[in-house]
Amino acid sequence: MHLTTTHLHDLLLDPATHPRGQPHLSAASGLVRAGAWLYVVADDEHHLGMLPITAAVAPQPAPLVQLHRILPGDLPTEPRERKKRKPDLEALALLPASSAYPHGALLALGSGSKPNRQRGLAIALDATGRPDGAAQALDLSALYAPLRAEFADLNIEGAFVTHDAMHLLQRGNKGDARSACITYPLAPLLAWLAGTRAQPPAPLRTTLFDLGTVDGVPLGFTDGAALPGGDGDCGWIFSAVAENTDDSYADGECVASAIGWVEADGVLQRIAALEGAPKVEGIALDGAGRLLMVTDADDPARASRLLAVALD
Repeated sequence: MHLTTTHLHDLLLDPATHPRGQPHLSAASGLVRAGAWLYVVADDEHHLGMLPITAAVAPQPAPLVQLHRILPGDLPTEPRERKKRKPDLEALALLPASSAYPHGALLALGSGSKPNRQRGLAIALDATGRPDGAAQALDLSALYAPLRAEFADLNIEGAFVTHDAMHLLQRGNKGDARSACITYPLAPLLAWLAGTRAQPPAPLRTTLFDLGTVDGVPLGFTDGAALPGGDGDCGWIFSAVAENTDDSYADGECVASAIGWVEADGVLQRIAALEGAPKVEGIALDGAGRLLMVTDADDPARASRLLAVALD
């Protein structure tokens, strides 16, 4: 079964607001809906992208993405040096309200694939869902060290909250096809992020997934989102791509992409291919029966796209 996507918009910018004068975001890697806003994290930028969800899902005109700085300084322009030094923020999650973040927060996570990619950022939100104050820098090395012992080629690509747990998604590749969902108890993890707990909690469990292969290339997680329904854990939805690369650093051809559903007990329910194999790297539910998705073309000259697919 193939699902047809709708192209809503390219992620366009006012070039005057971008450090290199770029007219678009080109490396979207995570997507979150917070209140009336959509937030996009890009793996080679020091800014979040944000746009009102009403404008994002409207047919025309294409809204301009607003940039919100979360890291100081600017990255090199030269592609190889930029890739080497980028923070590789691959995952974006919405944290619930807590004593540290009264209106919740966004959590951006580096992939962990290199030592300089073990940083995270917490961005507090106000009552309207907009950023409230400067981003809080986080050292994720203590969180990632036990994971690297299990996954030598660590590559955290997604993060999301379900009820009382936080989930991180490890993306497999041709070198190690194992994709995994690592689940943490939410309250102690939030305490560690807020600095009121000395060490991160140990994972509750690590669930391995076989997502299948396409033309010999394994599908691997790129993002996840909790499914709605009551106050409990109702399972989750994910995006995955089959990228023809042997490791987490090198890019490769995207030969297939898919979305899938996982039950609350961690059992893979079903998976469906996306027509045209867009390289989907971030997903969020729009609250109206659709899954919103952002793409990364691995080419700075090409805009990331905002897509939608109807969920049955």
